Amino acid sequence: MALRVFASTAASRLGISLLPRTFATVVGDLMYSDSHEWVKVEGNSATVGITDHAQGHLGDVVYVELPEEGASVAQGYVFGAIESVKASSDINSPISGKVVEVNKELEKSPALINGEPYGQGWMMKVEITDSDEFENLMDSEKYSKFCEEEDAANH
Repeated sequence: MALRVFASTAASRLGISLLPRTFATVVGDLMYSDSHEWVKVEGNSATVGITDHAQGHLGDVVYVELPEEGASVAQGYVFGAIESVKASSDINSPISGKVVEVNKELEKSPALINGEPYGQGWMMKVEITDSDEFENLMDSEKYSKFCEEEDAANH
């Protein structure tokens, strides 16, 4: 019990939430889509990846297909694919914009997504074209609840 209280206190101070069912982390200063992608906004640029919750359900990631730099992506539409030992899945863009950079490290080390989904496992950087779309995304608290409800419905 003391360990759980310590973990919750530490997570709170770090700005993350712990989901008790899957032990996935949710980072406080990101926005989330209902298809389990995250967005970190920095000015007119956004970094995008998949969440810890998503990578946990996928299992060991073995391949990632990302868009070309310069491509346009649209909120809610597929921009790439991810394959794991368990499944393959499309990846949807949580925002619209122009791809200005892709994480080329994922070509040779796709498992970075498993180890650091919010760090070195990022997928693309996008020049944002419609900041109003952020209203369609969830903050960390809403996303945590969403994951808990989704997991409960699937069990």
